[in-house]
Amino acid sequence: MPTLAPGWELDVARGPGWLVVRFRPKDADAAEVAQLADELWSLAERHFVYRLVLELDLVNLLHSALVGQLLLLHRRLHDHDGCVKLCGLSQYNREVLRRSGLASRLPTYDSLEEALMGSCPRKPR
Repeated sequence: MPTLAPGWELDVARGPGWLVVRFRPKDADAAEVAQLADELWSLAERHFVYRLVLELDLVNLLHSALVGQLLLLHRRLHDHDGCVKLCGLSQYNREVLRRSGLASRLPTYDSLEEALMGSCPRKPR
């Protein structure tokens, strides 16, 4: 189980055309996310896969620093015809994304299976 940043570990699984990353905070207040986008981008490049599903069911709060890193990751993946999807978010965290107007850029799904079945938003031509 690789360590992402102080206070975080992650499980990584590779499926056909996808990387699935499950975040495991080592403590309830894990908030160190300064290099999250860089770490996940590096992971995608090592696997040559630019479509990621992030399982966030163990994340209590999507604070602004974490959302900012997810948006940065979204932009990088989108520029490589990839995408990022989120699953397992609490209703509160889904509402955080909806109210901030980010739900279309960071699509959420109830389960991993739904996220893997859903399509990636396409770039406008």
